[in-house]
Amino acid sequence: MDVRDRIAGLLASADPADRVGFLRARFDAGLAWVHFPEGLGGLGAPRDLQQVVEKELAHTPQPNIGLQAIGLGMAAPTILAFGTQEQKERFLRPLYTGEEIWCQLFSEPGAGSDLATLATRAVRDGDEWVVDGQKVWTSGAHHARWAILVTRTDPDVPKHRGMTYFVCDMSAPGVEVRPLRQITGEAEFNEVFLTGVRLSDGLRLGEVGDGWRVAQTTLMNERVAIGGTPGRRGGGMIGVVSDTWRSRPDLRTPELHQRLLKLWVESEVTRLSAVRLREQLAAGQPGPEGSGMKLSFAKLNQELTGLDLELRRDLGYDDWSFRRSEDVDMLGRGPGYRYLRAKGNSIEGGTSEILRNIVSERVLGLPSEPRIDKDVPWKDLPR
Repeated sequence: MDVRDRIAGLLASADPADRVGFLRARFDAGLAWVHFPEGLGGLGAPRDLQQVVEKELAHTPQPNIGLQAIGLGMAAPTILAFGTQEQKERFLRPLYTGEEIWCQLFSEPGAGSDLATLATRAVRDGDEWVVDGQKVWTSGAHHARWAILVTRTDPDVPKHRGMTYFVCDMSAPGVEVRPLRQITGEAEFNEVFLTGVRLSDGLRLGEVGDGWRVAQTTLMNERVAIGGTPGRRGGGMIGVVSDTWRSRPDLRTPELHQRLLKLWVESEVTRLSAVRLREQLAAGQPGPEGSGMKLSFAKLNQELTGLDLELRRDLGYDDWSFRRSEDVDMLGRGPGYRYLRAKGNSIEGGTSEILRNIVSERVLGLPSEPRIDKDVPWKDLPR
């Protein structure tokens, strides 16, 4: 059946007034991710057909990107690549509809930029694993039903080889979520403590000890999700800044004009690069190019939010009271919030320093930094 025929059938049979019901029907019609297999939200069709779907269904209920970003951009492709058929059938549909929210349990207080040094342990006990440790910078953990979790299962081998990847039940006994207050006053991030958390072996993704390879799939998709989403020309933050420029002629200076023009060009280059990256994805899995896109996105977003404040001459943000945020909506918030929140763009999803290393080594082919701990068992590493 042609994609447009499926879209017409969906619109004829599903009620857009019922948001969850409509998203369920869209998933079942194979229009969630057309490149996914049939029965799992897709049609086994070329990825570029998704653009047709998004255009035709633009005015119908959509997934909540602010709440579902980790599930849609990171958990779903990882489950598709490494999950069993049972896991795919169990998790993908409620993940897409937003009935189950996901978070990411990767970074730790002692394992941020160097994720492979993580210390959260998972010890096998029959058909279960007992997990103990601490994770940090966990976006949306206070909403999450499930998490993607990387653990240390073998401390006697080098750090990259002794890791195993799980789906973690966030409602399980022993999971504690604590808020982390950010510069905006909000607590969108969390730290998560895992104490004697029991996970069945059926929640393992990939083979025991192969967690680093599984995690790389997640991380590459994460960077594409953050920095590689194509927008419309003149949209996003450059559109916001341009609107401010047009509305405040009294604040214009030649220097600010030159900065705006420079950032317009950089925004358009980044947008077109994202289009190219999406076309490359149609031929296979994301590669290190996604790191370059995420690096560009972070730098550009911080410069644009800063210029927006300069044009307005007003922070426009006077509420630093502690509160739990429901989701992240950069464009729907004020200029002060955007400026402060953008400071995290160069940290989340891989720090800009680490991403520069990835680009230099894996894209440009430059020599890698010396790594004296590469073949040292994890238990012998200084901490």
